[in-house]
Amino acid sequence: MVGSRKLAGPSLTRRRLLGGTAAGAAALAAAPLLSACGTKGAPKESEPAVPDLSDTDKSVNFSNWSLYIDTDENNASSHPTLDGFTKKTGVAVKYTEDINDADALYAKLLPPMRAGQDTGYDIIVPTEDVATKWIRGGYVEELDKALLPNVAKNLLSSLQHPEWDKERTFTVPWQSGCTGIAYNGAVTSKVGSITELLTRDDLRGKVALLHDWRDTVPLVMLEQGVDLATFTDDQFMAAVEVVQKAVDKGQVRAFTGNNYTELLANKSVYACLAWSGDIVQLQYDEPKMTYQIPEAGQLIWADAMVIPQKAQHRKNAHALMDYYYDPEVAALVSAYVQYICPVEGAQKVMEKVDPTLVDNPLIFPDAEFLSTTHTTRLVDEETQKKYTTAWSKVTGT
Repeated sequence: MVGSRKLAGPSLTRRRLLGGTAAGAAALAAAPLLSACGTKGAPKESEPAVPDLSDTDKSVNFSNWSLYIDTDENNASSHPTLDGFTKKTGVAVKYTEDINDADALYAKLLPPMRAGQDTGYDIIVPTEDVATKWIRGGYVEELDKALLPNVAKNLLSSLQHPEWDKERTFTVPWQSGCTGIAYNGAVTSKVGSITELLTRDDLRGKVALLHDWRDTVPLVMLEQGVDLATFTDDQFMAAVEVVQKAVDKGQVRAFTGNNYTELLANKSVYACLAWSGDIVQLQYDEPKMTYQIPEAGQLIWADAMVIPQKAQHRKNAHALMDYYYDPEVAALVSAYVQYICPVEGAQKVMEKVDPTLVDNPLIFPDAEFLSTTHTTRLVDEETQKKYTTAWSKVTGT
């Protein structure tokens, strides 16, 4: 078991370029908010299973986003919880942070998946919409729940039955988070709504929006009173037009991915759309950095672990998944990445890991916080292309 220690905030923020989720997710909200997809998805007929080498090859290949796991503050290539897993089980982890963009991940792995080939990974952490596509295509393994006792015991009840994987047959949540407004309180006053962000004169030229429409447009639609579970093409395009007007008048300095954190920190922008965990981390250097829930609500999303078809170390992959649902381990990860923790009991453990984080709703949200969260419906590929084309005219890409 990994010993408890207080983790300093990382010098770099983790939240990645979200090419494929937005509002994503199956989230930590109550049951009515878990209807993002509306399709259960049934895998296609699988080819004969490949042998599981777990008993003879004590290894597991784990692909994740950058800065999305605990890291030794004195050695960036060392991850204490992974070391603890190897010590406990004898299974060596080949850990790669090679996911930078959800769309790119999907495009990269679709050819070998369609061809019925091993991807080279035993665990991958896709965004919710990519996981949904893989489930529909039959490209991920059904989980053996007998090998996941910690998950069965400690997965938060609010995460247990997302519409897109109703019984968590294929996925186990890794981390979750929210998308809302961030502002640097050292240079500007509170920014409480999307309308303020897009119209306030004192913010002109000092605003950044997220480059992916699945992050930005749903927040605008929320402000317009749109139900994100049922929005229409006309409602989507009306929200796009609002952003276009802000761009035309010079309100928006940039459309960004993760680099909005640098712009906030160096005061090139005063306010922006942001992912919750990043702002917790930025507060280490600037205490006045603030994550603000927009008046109309925020988006909530989740990233999940899956085992791709043809994975060669499936039992070892289950063991690693289950290990991260030990509250002692989950608390260590949350203390570093500072996104919403999916593991029941981790909040109590956090009292000895880092007491300053115990009551942080961005890590351990309460009912009041969750009441402000929304998910958005997934759209089919044809609609996605249409929306992306319209949005690219706004961003200039």
